Amino acid sequence: MTAASAASPAPQVSEADAARGLALGALGVLIFAATLPMTRLAVGDAADPQLPPAFVTAGRAAAAGVLSLVWLLLQRAPLPPRRHWGALALSAAGTVLGFPLCLSLALRRVDAMHAAVVTGVLPLATAAAAALLLRQRASLGFWACAVFGCALVVAYAAWQGAGALTAADGLLLLAVCSAAVGYVGGAQVSAALPAPQVICWVLVMSLPLTLPAAWWLRPRAPASAAAWGGFAYVSLFSMWLGFFAWYRGLALGGVMRVSQVQLLQPFLALLLAVPLLGEKLDAATVGFALAVMAVVFVGRRLPAGGRR
Repeated sequence: MTAASAASPAPQVSEADAARGLALGALGVLIFAATLPMTRLAVGDAADPQLPPAFVTAGRAAAAGVLSLVWLLLQRAPLPPRRHWGALALSAAGTVLGFPLCLSLALRRVDAMHAAVVTGVLPLATAAAAALLLRQRASLGFWACAVFGCALVVAYAAWQGAGALTAADGLLLLAVCSAAVGYVGGAQVSAALPAPQVICWVLVMSLPLTLPAAWWLRPRAPASAAAWGGFAYVSLFSMWLGFFAWYRGLALGGVMRVSQVQLLQPFLALLLAVPLLGEKLDAATVGFALAVMAVVFVGRRLPAGGRR
């Protein structure tokens, strides 16, 4: 999740709204941070596979899509203008299909802590995708941060892989690229429509693909209760309710202020992997995570906008 897809903030923010916005923003980030360990619970690992990654991808989007359809009907939301359909399709390709599928496949092979560090560059990747796809001018300092952040991630992945990148690392990088492109598509539409409607329309537009795919890919072998619990979480919270808390927080507290809470997301994912999965937190992983967070923090303060 990124602030890039939020609507523009109001010029004046009261202290009460700022506090509520920060609280809701923190709730949204906490929900998204649990996505990695919950996805790992859902798919299992190579030694103890649970739900098929393709089913988790289609099933979570289908469940959230049905909920979105109900919400849109209750809100009596009009259909998006046709000029936005291309951007909505781009958002769906990145956030509904590409990111969850690559992430689920990768988490069969690596632990959630590893994935948290590698995907920590997503905010920078999103800003870079916006600069390239929307033809925005970015500063040399921003691109230096983007390159350095990617270098840190590659160095960490290679260190974990005994000197070489693995297929799982490639999948995680593809997940980051998919999400970044998808968020840019959503950002374009969010300038014209309320952000919660954008998320819901992306999911509803995907239903003709995700609903039959979820049925076709349904698991034939039994899975643990923990795996189904992880699937329920990523369907209800990661794919749907988390966006409502996040966008409401951005609207109340202001994008610039509330979006900074997102810097904590990779570290929260590391901490959540300990009680949820029993993974062990080591000093090197914490060090790399903090370094990536610092680069993202600096990069997000450097100019990455403005038309060419």
